[in-house]
Amino acid sequence: MKLLIINGPNLNLLGKREPEVYGSTTFQDYFEQLQSKFPKVELEYYQSNIEGELIGKIQEVGFSYDGIVLNAAAYTHTSVGIGDAVKAVETPVIEVHISNTHKREDFRHVSYISSGARGVILGFGLQSYDLAIQSFL
Repeated sequence: MKLLIINGPNLNLLGKREPEVYGSTTFQDYFEQLQSKFPKVELEYYQSNIEGELIGKIQEVGFSYDGIVLNAAAYTHTSVGIGDAVKAVETPVIEVHISNTHKREDFRHVSYISSGARGVILGFGLQSYDLAIQSFL
């Protein structure tokens, strides 16, 4: 099984950025834990702060991978383009968020991705990624 985790803007700062919301673990450290936990899953990771690069990556793997775990971060609430890319590909997408976006600012209650995703997992911290991977097994 081949899965790609895609993270959007500012998630490269995990471990430093707002630790009260996102925790103090870097994503690279957490990704290594995921690789150890799921040794039979070929896990890859991609992060970009640029909307078009995220769309390009979804399109690149969206017909050949078994699944995409997508945390589009702030683009979740603003990018019709990323939402359309999720709908355009055959590879199932699980939308994840580290925080419970419904407990945050009102603009974070809207997702342009959810309608094209197989499912949505939010509010479990980094474990949201773990749960998303498990959903593909």
